[in-house]
Amino acid sequence: MRIVSLLPSATEIVCELGLGDQLVGVTHECDFPAGVSGLPHLTRTRLSPTASSSDIDAQVREQLSTRNSLYELDHDLLVELKPDLIVTQSLCDVCAVSEQDVRNALCRLPTGAQVVNLEPQRLDEVLDSLEAVAAAAGAPSRGVQARRGLEERIDSVIRSVAEPGDPGAAERPRVVVLEWIDPPFSAGHWVPEIVELAGGREMIGQPGERSVTLSWEEVVAARPDVCFISCCGFSIERTKLDLPVLFEHVAGHDLPCVQNGKIFVLDGSAFLSRPGPRLVTALELMAWALSPERVQRPQETTGIERVPVKKWNTEPGPADVVCGT
Repeated sequence: MRIVSLLPSATEIVCELGLGDQLVGVTHECDFPAGVSGLPHLTRTRLSPTASSSDIDAQVREQLSTRNSLYELDHDLLVELKPDLIVTQSLCDVCAVSEQDVRNALCRLPTGAQVVNLEPQRLDEVLDSLEAVAAAAGAPSRGVQARRGLEERIDSVIRSVAEPGDPGAAERPRVVVLEWIDPPFSAGHWVPEIVELAGGREMIGQPGERSVTLSWEEVVAARPDVCFISCCGFSIERTKLDLPVLFEHVAGHDLPCVQNGKIFVLDGSAFLSRPGPRLVTALELMAWALSPERVQRPQETTGIERVPVKKWNTEPGPADVVCGT
């Protein structure tokens, strides 16, 4: 079977199923697992790669207001690749090629290709995606097996963070996850569930709901004990360039996450913005950050970094000791 993936998470799902050798085309953003970036790229972005976060936000809003896609799909290449199966999505026009672009391209294919349209909004639905792709590829048992493996890892985290006589969610650390800094955006869809499974309480984002633009007053009012920053599509190094904006707005508010040095940057390109198998890795990283005394160090730790708050913080407090490096 010849498979085309039009979003990075779908590429990761196909490879998780052991079907990577059947991929014939991917997007310009597909970079995991190793080797897929060498496949033909069917897309390119209309966004400037050197733009600031605020400029990217403005460009996205402008494109969406005019109903223009943020990505261009190479229709000629798609026809040339002759796919039997195309995996795409309709959940978010900011994240991938628009559904309309895909429909237009399908009209040019000489023979009908099967299309799997993924639009998960909750963690269970992400796991459903593995079975949907596997079934479409004629390998349903692989989907069941892959899902079972991920569920076992999820259950392991749940057992690790549980405490005898757990007083309940009210005593869990208050958590805020930001998926953009300038301007600040909450994290929605599957992220609040992941926070809860990791042992925290997401104070702003709502399970199954879209992320929304926030005011910094809302972020401050949430009084997070822990803050995770996972800017959509940004690496850790790129996200760190926006940290001055964060500290400019939270300085002087005695936020627990600042005072205790519990601000973490997650690789937003690899994890939370991709509804695929590595959401479970994100869960393991979050649980470890929230409860390092109970949760075993994950094998993958390069995807998270604790912010040296002392570098930015001007308020006296434990952060000067905890993050003294």
